[in-house]
Amino acid sequence: MTERGPQNLTQLGRPSPLPENPQAAVLETIENPHPDRDYVVRLTAPEFTTLCPITGQPDFAVMIVDYVPGTKLVESKSFKLFLGSFRNYGSFHEACTVTVHKRLEAALEPKYLRVVGLWYARGGIPIDVVVETGACPPNCTPLPLGKTTYRGGRE
Repeated sequence: MTERGPQNLTQLGRPSPLPENPQAAVLETIENPHPDRDYVVRLTAPEFTTLCPITGQPDFAVMIVDYVPGTKLVESKSFKLFLGSFRNYGSFHEACTVTVHKRLEAALEPKYLRVVGLWYARGGIPIDVVVETGACPPNCTPLPLGKTTYRGGRE
């Protein structure tokens, strides 16, 4: 994890291979252009994929990240590559969701961070995981959670 300004980004604007695993992924940050204003950033990955560490079968989720930035924003291409690094990596639903939260928290040092994994049912049981730290400022309202049919556009 690194702190970099736009001039020092190593992945944006260049070919960047998918990291082999989440530990190898680099989350890059950019300076928050409005640190004087609290606002909520939502990142939604409707096609998050990982592998069951026992069976090797694919698991799918909608991964939702809401955060109120401090001085840094996550650079979106590095975030996409980080999430993609789970694709061939074996990890349980809870572990994936908590790992995403821990990495973002360390990279961004946000005022508030919520990571939600809405996992598709396996064996008839969906597992939804919510990890939250910090306090959402009173002048900020994250969008509501819930099951979603989000597929890259507005409903």
